[in-house]
Amino acid sequence: MPSECVSTVRCFGGEQHRFQHTSQVLNCDMIYAVYLPPQAAEGPVPVVYYLSGLTCTDENFVTKACAQQYAAALGVAVVAPDTSPRGEGVADDPEGSYDMGLGAGFYLNATETPWSAHYHMYDYVVTELPQVVAQACPQVDTSRAAIMGHSMGGHGALTIGLKNPDRYASFSAFSPIVAPTHCPWGQKAFSQYLGADESAWANYDTCVLLGQATEQRPILIDQGTADNFLEEQLKTHLIEEASSAASYPIEVRMQEGYDHSYYFIASFVEDHLRFHASHLTS
Repeated sequence: MPSECVSTVRCFGGEQHRFQHTSQVLNCDMIYAVYLPPQAAEGPVPVVYYLSGLTCTDENFVTKACAQQYAAALGVAVVAPDTSPRGEGVADDPEGSYDMGLGAGFYLNATETPWSAHYHMYDYVVTELPQVVAQACPQVDTSRAAIMGHSMGGHGALTIGLKNPDRYASFSAFSPIVAPTHCPWGQKAFSQYLGADESAWANYDTCVLLGQATEQRPILIDQGTADNFLEEQLKTHLIEEASSAASYPIEVRMQEGYDHSYYFIASFVEDHLRFHASHLTS
């Protein structure tokens, strides 16, 4: 079904839109945001997809990252989907924890009940979202795309990018979960969504996928040194080791004194959008 425009506001010469549509992949209604830069009025513009982290919706990045001013200057659209399926009948963590269920889709295709009825965020981001965006906003050239994200969304951006190098020119992440098979967040989610067979988990682990990549795309990662999740959950050193072992060059920037918040993202989002724009227009 076509998307319904929920809201539109003028922003840095362009337009910030919010759309709702019925997702065939997720079997529920979904919200996504699209920023159209001023250049979209003149012709098609490339797109950067942004995937948010645990507990977030489509609104966090749009309202907190200050990204629109840079997207406007660079002439790129920015699409921000929700982080999980939503609505009546969609399974949630029975204990109500923040790191499982609603707001915590982990950008994978769940195979275990009850999650498999709705939790197919991987297919949603890779296949359905570009289709509905192209229909709702024909000014967006979805054939010229890059992908980025934060925390759980950084995990999503890197794994989706590595599994689909033909779809995305470049990938980047803020504070990504780089080895979910080796941290509590990932182990909890993967055991519920994918079951006990840990061989299935490897399909969504950035460090594993780096070693399997047959094509190499540019990757940029920013990680704050004061991030309180760094040691237990994010384990950035593991992706540096995986990159070296796979001879897959990536740029990892450890940013002194920065934490896990949107203050960190807002501080470096210009760098990430310029990074992607350089590969989308080259």
